[in-house]
Amino acid sequence: MFRRILKSKSGEGYIDVAIGILCLLLVVAFAVQLFPVFTAKQQLDIFATEIVREAEIKGSTSVDSRIVEMREQTGLDPDIRWDCDYCSGKKVQLNGDIEVRLTDTVDIGFFVFGSIPIDIQVKATGKSEVYYK
Repeated sequence: MFRRILKSKSGEGYIDVAIGILCLLLVVAFAVQLFPVFTAKQQLDIFATEIVREAEIKGSTSVDSRIVEMREQTGLDPDIRWDCDYCSGKKVQLNGDIEVRLTDTVDIGFFVFGSIPIDIQVKATGKSEVYYK
């Protein structure tokens, strides 16, 4: 009787469905854990674009008030590095190149298995729109 129960194929479909659903849930859980990385990348892109545009309009890289606003809006605190053709101080002459690089770290945690830090880098460029005599 025990052999007959072991050889019986009834209920096999239920096990296949259960394993399929388990695999699907694991894939969804993995995607949910990776989603914050993509949103942080998009927010950093917007952050960099906004502060470069402000620097283009002012003709200077002293845009600290806009940086503070963007930090409050996005909740990110990236490292900011400027690379510009300065004419004096933080001023950039008309058509001078302005480049900013933002770097931030986002942790993806896999429940109790620990977290993995991922570095995100974003670069935005522009040209100064102010002429200094």
